Amino acid sequence: MSSDSNMFQVTQETEKFLCERLMDQSQPISERFRVLFSLRNLRGPAPRNALISATRDPSNLLAHEAAFALGQMQDTEAIPALKLVLNNYSLHPIVRHEAAEALGAIGLESNITLLKDSLETDPAQEVRETCELALSRLEELKNVGDSNEASTIEASPFLSVDPAAPASCSSVHELREVILNEEKGMYERYGALFGLRNQGGDEAVAAIIESLNAKSALLRHEVAYVLGQLQNKAASDALSRVLKDVNEHPMVRHEAAEALGSIADDQCISLLEEFSKDPEPIVSQSCEVALSMLDFERSGKSFEYLFMQAPQLQETCICNYINPGLVIVTYKHLACDIQLCSNLNVLALVVVGSAL
Repeated sequence: MSSDSNMFQVTQETEKFLCERLMDQSQPISERFRVLFSLRNLRGPAPRNALISATRDPSNLLAHEAAFALGQMQDTEAIPALKLVLNNYSLHPIVRHEAAEALGAIGLESNITLLKDSLETDPAQEVRETCELALSRLEELKNVGDSNEASTIEASPFLSVDPAAPASCSSVHELREVILNEEKGMYERYGALFGLRNQGGDEAVAAIIESLNAKSALLRHEVAYVLGQLQNKAASDALSRVLKDVNEHPMVRHEAAEALGSIADDQCISLLEEFSKDPEPIVSQSCEVALSMLDFERSGKSFEYLFMQAPQLQETCICNYINPGLVIVTYKHLACDIQLCSNLNVLALVVVGSAL
């Protein structure tokens, strides 16, 4: 489970602002994603309930991202709501898929029965395959129990809760054989994918790109997601072809758009601008969010609203007011910048030095 020590703390007023803004459908989708990415760093009933409400949003892209966030937060209190999402066939498969993945990410054995039922009955193949993945993950967690191996399953160099443990095989050739083998189970192929990702290097990236031709849309979407994590320009052409393919599953095109936004060369940006007008909202909104993130990055600002918990220090401090938006606070052993968060009347504390 994730640790609350990694979570930020904000005032009740700020929390209320973020929760209301997330659900404000008059806001651009990119702004609502800014808020969502910030809320996933908070704990408590208000952020959780806001994200749960967002899983029913008219924007399938936002709804699926909210379910994904609840899984990455590994918030056990969200399980009942995620189960309802998974069982609601009126919701888009991309949303139900993320609910199933989230239940696997949270990692409780009590989720097994529902996932088994959905594996048998859900009408969408991508959801059934996600249930298969989640069940395999839960089974592996159950097998390792409280041994030291459990931490290996959870660990990711990309700070993500992956739906499968990376394969331990050290050979790129062997991992390539597994991920391209249509007879292998989904969990094993995902494990090979994450093994290749963690190894990196040109040969591994080439094998990952090759697996964009897999029969499973679920696997293809995860491949595109991983290529976005790697931010390797060698993947640009393949990801561009995926985004351009109107016959491809929207969840795959969505991940391709986000990956192109991570690579962010001129060709990628031009393509994102073109497909921000795509008739499929999942695709067009993905491009819009990716372009907005790039705009923030270029301007030197964070896409997320930043909140950092202040150090618990007892020493008297001296505040030097540099300008209305910046204060240097000097403690006996610590110097900090305090900057006003964008669009909010709250302070974010950023450590910039120590041992003065």
